[in-house]
Amino acid sequence: MINGKSILITGGTGSFGKQCVKMLLERYSPKKLIVFSRDELKQYEMRQVFNQPCMRYFIGDIRDYSRLKRALENIDIVIHAAALKQVPAAEYNPFECIKTNVLGAQNLIEACLDAKVQHVVALSTDKAAAPINLYGATKLCSDKLFVAANNIKGTRDIRFSVVRYGNVMGSRGSVIPFFLQQRKTGVLPITDPEMTRFNIRLCEGIEMVLWALENAWGGEVFVPKIPSYRITDLARAIGPDCEQRIVGVRPGEKIHEEMITESDSFNTVDLGNYYVILPAGASYNTKNYCARTGAQKVRPGFRYDSGSNERFLSVEELRILIEAYAVEEDLADQ
Repeated sequence: MINGKSILITGGTGSFGKQCVKMLLERYSPKKLIVFSRDELKQYEMRQVFNQPCMRYFIGDIRDYSRLKRALENIDIVIHAAALKQVPAAEYNPFECIKTNVLGAQNLIEACLDAKVQHVVALSTDKAAAPINLYGATKLCSDKLFVAANNIKGTRDIRFSVVRYGNVMGSRGSVIPFFLQQRKTGVLPITDPEMTRFNIRLCEGIEMVLWALENAWGGEVFVPKIPSYRITDLARAIGPDCEQRIVGVRPGEKIHEEMITESDSFNTVDLGNYYVILPAGASYNTKNYCARTGAQKVRPGFRYDSGSNERFLSVEELRILIEAYAVEEDLADQ
């Protein structure tokens, strides 16, 4: 599937992109692997680590259709990770977030259709399910665009699908590196003691993307079965002697994150390791999908959120994961 193929990763200098490049180079022999992003410094730094003959670095913005189209020439596979992701920044700069996350997504879809790309997997977020902040709303819109793109592909041999997962452990701007830094002060700010979040390791997210590339029919939103944690347990794991100071929920934040809403349940199936939200409507043969994949329909009214999840990480489990993350970060900095 990947050996001998040309692959482009949008937002390829981010946490996901760097780890994805690492795993692709370790496991496969791609013909070409293109990192597409806006930041020349991050590309320079990444080039010091990943400079294999197949590697290419393109400076460009997904808002720029003509640059995207040029970068996608002779590309077989696209992994779309570019986005503006910080909730407070999106609330303060709403249309900038819309231009990247929505208009940029449509640019990419049209450029992929024109360039005869074969597989496209777009990264989503739990904040796209029943969104209450602008970032989540733009990612829901993006998800809808990628799912609907399968309706306009005509006779082209291309599949668009989406991978949706929760907080990536240790990603830029996330709570774990923030708490690790903040514990030096002896105080960890807690937005709400009832708050929960999903947790997924970066390597697990990439494994899911690679699985989707191999197995997607086109139009699916893939959702992993992953554990949750309580924000107070995370604070105890990182700073057991720190004061937990309640600071209140920030604008656009939920107490519990969702990945599948009750409304999604009517077209959601269980694949074992993953749930799959299938496109709604008579045009998608859900019965055929279940018959060929072995998937089972979930019960009507099913929902999947971090607060009612069946699996929660304990303080000790969190501590072990955080220690492993810190070791990986130290090795990456050497």
